[in-house]
Amino acid sequence: MKKFLILAASLVAFATTASAQDAALGVWQTEVDDGAYAHITIAPCGAAVCGVISRTFNADGEYQSENIGKTLVIDMVPQGDGAYEGSVWRPSNNKIYIGKMDVNGNSLRLRGCVAGGLLCSSQNWQRLG
Repeated sequence: MKKFLILAASLVAFATTASAQDAALGVWQTEVDDGAYAHITIAPCGAAVCGVISRTFNADGEYQSENIGKTLVIDMVPQGDGAYEGSVWRPSNNKIYIGKMDVNGNSLRLRGCVAGGLLCSSQNWQRLG
């Protein structure tokens, strides 16, 4: 009986992690930053989720940025209730920040932080698919 309870608890913990990850999976549109915006495809990467730049746009429409294919959302680990923690890369200054992400339905709030997470800059993204 004890082994069964341990197995059941492990399965519940695994299912909770998988469900939390599912909230972020998909294609998201960023806010305009430095005159451009992007579509980010978020998919599983190990026990976390990662987001890769899949398309880029500026005032003239879609263009082929050198950043397509690069990882912007790095190893975001689910914390429960749609919250994630990991790292974020900002292409305009080529720096990686402490990353925090909150997903609520078709909205995603991404934050890049310094000073141990005390000072953050954020963007609100919308789900495309």
